[in-house]
Amino acid sequence: MVLAVQERKLRGAKKRGGVLNLRQIKIFHKIIAANLANILLIVVTGFLAYHSLETVLTKLKFMEIADSMGSDFLEMRLAEKNFFLYGEKAALSEIESKINATKKTIKRSRPDIVRAIGDPKTTGLESDLDNYSRTLKKARIGDTGAQAKVRAAGHKLMDFIIYNTSYERAEVHNILAGSAKGLFLSFVLILFTAVGVTLLLSVRVLGSLKRIEKAAHLISGGEFEKIEPESSMDECGIAVSALRSMAGELRNREEQMLEARKLASIGILIAGVSHEIGNPLNNISMLAQNFVELYDRMDREEHIEYVKKIEDETERIQRIVKDLLDFARPKKPDFKETDINGVIDKSMRLVQNMMSVCNIDSRLELEEPLPTVYIDEHQIQGVLVNLITNSIHASSPGDRLRVATRLNPDSDRVEIEVEDTGKGMAPEVLPHIFDPFFTTKGASGTGLGLFVSYGIIKNHKGEMRARSEVGTGTCFTIELPVHSRLERSEQCLVSGS
Repeated sequence: MVLAVQERKLRGAKKRGGVLNLRQIKIFHKIIAANLANILLIVVTGFLAYHSLETVLTKLKFMEIADSMGSDFLEMRLAEKNFFLYGEKAALSEIESKINATKKTIKRSRPDIVRAIGDPKTTGLESDLDNYSRTLKKARIGDTGAQAKVRAAGHKLMDFIIYNTSYERAEVHNILAGSAKGLFLSFVLILFTAVGVTLLLSVRVLGSLKRIEKAAHLISGGEFEKIEPESSMDECGIAVSALRSMAGELRNREEQMLEARKLASIGILIAGVSHEIGNPLNNISMLAQNFVELYDRMDREEHIEYVKKIEDETERIQRIVKDLLDFARPKKPDFKETDINGVIDKSMRLVQNMMSVCNIDSRLELEEPLPTVYIDEHQIQGVLVNLITNSIHASSPGDRLRVATRLNPDSDRVEIEVEDTGKGMAPEVLPHIFDPFFTTKGASGTGLGLFVSYGIIKNHKGEMRARSEVGTGTCFTIELPVHSRLERSEQCLVSGS
């Protein structure tokens, strides 16, 4: 249900805003997007590196061809000098042979040369080579002015090879330097992107996991209302929202169980309270009858004494009814500064007749004075009535029940002890008494009383524990922080935030 609500919110955000913020994107999608970005960056870097490598290889191949042609051109220039200086006719044939070989090389390697220096320069090289060949032919047939033209044409070929070889060598150096720099920058960019995305996701995921852990701790401690709402709509945010929803449901269930336990306790108390009310009613009835019969024989002081006794019994009934209504009436938690001894007195009055009927000897050992505690009086009263009722059920006629309070100066907490001399509990049972639905009463028990009581004490920042021994009895100890200590803690939290 929570997941469906979160999905509807996500779709609504898409429709309203058009573009989602990062907190609305699922962690899975963030990881996929980050990996795709890195993969794209790697592919682009690899493509650029491959392109640079292909360019370098092409230029290196051209440089090999240019070096070979440069060697041929040098030999042609030497043969040219032999022809003009020494009149060697064979030199012209050698030059023609080299020109033909160079043309074949250019034709065979033309695609590589064009990729390296471009088609215009390649065409210009072929044109210069043809021009050199034509001037040689004219010199061969006795053209005396051809010598200068031949030398100029040969010089142009050598300049072309020297210039383009030097230029391409510089280009190769620049490409390699640029590629090295580009690869380094790409590596740094990929590294920083990977690390940044990893840190971002880690912080986000760890932050969400910490919120989930905090929510789980709050749920285990019964502090359901302290779970903060989650604005994120990723997987962790949905999990926190689900935990918060579950906490709210648990809170409602706990309150329902508390009320159910109260109603069950009221059923037990009704018999005792009715008998407790019956005693003062009988006293009132007898006092009224005696008052009527003896009215004429009593003086004014005796009249007043009889009426005061009737008033005292009436107040006693009112006090019993008020305590029962206060205990049974459902209320929202109302924390306030309270005297714990007063709460214990009220709780004991509710169960006093039950103890009398069961012949349980009760003893109060309330330390005076005690610091006040910050509690919901009705909830703590319910816990005490539950503990005392359990003690009565575990006791036999003639057993003793002791309720004591004291201040623990080491922990700055008020301690309440409810101890009986009943049948006690076995060691294997004791660790489970605060578990929900665990009971030692068989079909007559719900197993919720101690579980709910434990949650109430935890909500009050207190502790609850038990010790027991079979045949000796059981002692429950409740610790509640004193009011001043709690106020100082809250003030420190507020100032620290």
